[in-house]
Amino acid sequence: MIRLALLRHGHTGWNRQGRIQGASDIPLDDEARASLAALRLPGAWAGAELWSSPLERAAETARLVAGRAPRLVPELMEMNWGAWEGQRGLDLLASPDSGFRHIEDWGWDYRAPGGESPRDLWTRLRPWLATLDRDAVAVCHIGVMRVLLARAHGWDFDGPAPFRIKRNRLYLLQVSGDRLIPEGEPIRLIPAETAP
Repeated sequence: MIRLALLRHGHTGWNRQGRIQGASDIPLDDEARASLAALRLPGAWAGAELWSSPLERAAETARLVAGRAPRLVPELMEMNWGAWEGQRGLDLLASPDSGFRHIEDWGWDYRAPGGESPRDLWTRLRPWLATLDRDAVAVCHIGVMRVLLARAHGWDFDGPAPFRIKRNRLYLLQVSGDRLIPEGEPIRLIPAETAP
């Protein structure tokens, strides 16, 4: 069985402002770069195949924590948020006519105007998962991680999520065809000075 470790990219200016990034190519901010430069993948994952979204915030995160270039694949891009990209989620929530709602009320077919649904994103991810032939690290986005973890945990974007995604941690899954199985607790990145 193949193991897949998911890592969310570092902070961007839009993250800190609460703006929806989606497919917009927003770079890491300087604080994130400095923080990530001081971290590395844990030893067991340092030699795994390294994949990344082609969006610069993910690709740069991968280079910083792995010390090498990742394989870039469009399948790992963030869920497209269409007309809502660049807007603040809090502002959209405050507007009853926007249609924006909390993740616990999405379901698999919820989408922004002109954007993708979690189901669309799963359809995009499945062929990439089928190409994995050894243990891998994928540096990606919270939307990608939510979809993969939702599949693994049997969560339908209905009610509280059975997981919480934090930065600088690897979320482990076992991959067997379309079947995803969560594996243990997330593993923290390690300080660069302790890396082998």
